[in-house]
Amino acid sequence: MSGNPPAPSVTADYAQRVAEDLSVNRGEQDRVRTELARLQDELVRLVDSEQVLTKMQDVLGDTPKQTTKQGKGRKKAAVPAARHPKSPTTPGKSAARTGRKTPKKGASPKKPGEPTWLELTTTYLREQSEPRSAAEVAASLSESHPERGVQVTVVRNSLEQGVAQGLLERSKQGRSVFYSLASSSEPAPSNS
Repeated sequence: MSGNPPAPSVTADYAQRVAEDLSVNRGEQDRVRTELARLQDELVRLVDSEQVLTKMQDVLGDTPKQTTKQGKGRKKAAVPAARHPKSPTTPGKSAARTGRKTPKKGASPKKPGEPTWLELTTTYLREQSEPRSAAEVAASLSESHPERGVQVTVVRNSLEQGVAQGLLERSKQGRSVFYSLASSSEPAPSNS
C-alpha cells in the first residue's frame, strides 16, 4: 500500500492548478475589459464622426452627381450616404437606394445664440452634487429645453467630448457610465 500517493499532495496539486487557471482567467478578463473599453471609445468617436458627416451632407444637400472631375481625368471619390440604424428602410438598404427620404427626428439644429450641447451638459453637471448617467442628463435637458429635441446619443457624444477636452470626468460602476464635472482644483496625488 505504500505505492499510493498520499491524498494531501494530490489535493495540493489540484489546488495549485485551479489557482493558476483562475489567475489566467482573471488576466484574460482584464485584457478583454481593456479591449472593450477601447472599442467603446472608438465607437463613440465613430458615432460623433457620423453625426458631423451627416450634418455636412445635410448642408451640401442632395447633389445629382456623386463624382466631379478634378484636373486631368481624375474623379473625386463618391461619399456614401450615412446609415441610420432606425430608418424605416429595409435592413441593409440605405434610404438613397430605396428612393425614400428618412424622416428627420431628434436633435434640432442649434440656433444662433443658443448654447451648444457641450455647454448645456457642462452647465447641468456643474449644478449636480453627484455623477449622472447620459440618460439622466438627457432627461433633465429634455425637460429644461423641450424645443431642442434632445437625443441620448447626442448628449452622450457631448459628454464624451467634454471628457476628451478635460472638462468632465467619466466613471464606471459595473456596466453603467457616469459623468461629473472635472475636479481640476484637486491636487494630483504624489507617489511618495
